[in-house]
Order: sequence, then structure tokens, then C-alpha cells
Amino acid sequence: PVSPQLADSEFSPVFRLLTIFAYGTYADYLAEAANLPPLTEAQKNKLRHLSVVTLAAKIKCIPYSVLLEQLQLKNVRQLEDLVIEAVYADVLRGSLDQRNQRLEVDYSIGRDIRREELSTITRTLQEWCQGCEVVLSGIEEQVSRANQHKEQQLALKQQIESEVANLKKTIKVTTAAAAAATSQDPEQHLTELREPAPGTNQRQASKKTSKAKG
Repeated sequence: PVSPQLADSEFSPVFRLLTIFAYGTYADYLAEAANLPPLTEAQKNKLRHLSVVTLAAKIKCIPYSVLLEQLQLKNVRQLEDLVIEAVYADVLRGSLDQRNQRLEVDYSIGRDIRREELSTITRTLQEWCQGCEVVLSGIEEQVSRANQHKEQQLALKQQIESEVANLKKTIKVTTAAAAAATSQDPEQHLTELREPAPGTNQRQASKKTSKAKG
């Protein structure tokens, strides 16, 4: 930051030029160029680079038309050469979209901050922190719901496994009982099937005798 003591001294034009390099743009310099020290071409390009940084803080896709106007360049070739120079100087990172005639900025350096901008920055950071807290609260709620759902699914799984185990035991006992009933004294079972019930032959003989007498 520049010293405000220079503002009321004989070096006030230099002070104003320093503030433009710290906070302003090339357009600001042109507006006061008659009262400011002249710049070399290297200094002009440096201020143009800083002007691109200021624009990049507001918009990430800067049209060529805006850049040509703000930087007071004659043609697109000069503009692209200036941007390439800024990229090599690590002032910004991005790409030139020649088809759509725009500069797409991925990264740019930060500039000095005015004292009157501190309140705005503080408010922006507070809003950002509040937004983070809201997102964190939402994530915690989602985690709680997920854990609850997991516990419910685990309880349901255990219930199903218990029912399956009980069913298997019932089937096993029933099968064993049926097998035991079938294997009990099989010879007697066959004899009962082969031998007629008591009194069956007598009734058949009586019927044959009756038929013969008739």
C-alpha cells in the first residue's frame, strides 16, 4: 500500500499514479493522463495486465470487445499478444477462445484492497461462512438419515435371517418326524397291506354259498 502522506505533497501526481497501479485500471490512467507522469510502453502493458485482472475478478469470460475498449488496443492481434505475455508472467491463467472472441480466465492474481472495501469483503466472508454452516447442517442431517436407514435395514435383515432359521428348523423337525413314521416296522406295514382284514374271507364265502344254493 502507498503512503497517504504523499497526497498533499509535491509528489501528488506520483502518488496518484501509484494508487492507479495499486487499485485502478488503464482506463483510469487515460482519464487523468494529462496530470500524471508519462508511462513507458512496458509500464502501460503492466497496467493493462492489472486491468485484465480487475476485469477477471468480475467476469470469467471477458469478450474481446470489452478488452479492446478498456485496454485501448488497436486490434485483436495486439490483444492476444498482451494476454499471452500476461500468462507467461503468471499474472493470469486461461485460454483465448478465438472462435467466440473471448478470454476465458481460470486464475488471476489478487490486487491491493482499498480500506473502504474491507467492510464489503467482511460481509461477503460472513455470508460465505453462513452458507458453509447451512451446507454442513444439511450434510449432517443426511448422514443421520443414512445411519437411521442403515440401522433399519440391519434390523430387518436380522429379523428375516431369524425367521429363515426358524423355518429351517421347523422343516427339519417335520421331515425327521415323517421319516421316522415311514421307517417304523415296515414289515408289519407290508403285511397289513397284503393280508385281508378279518372277516373278509367269511363274507366272500357266504356270498359264494348263497349264490350256489340259489
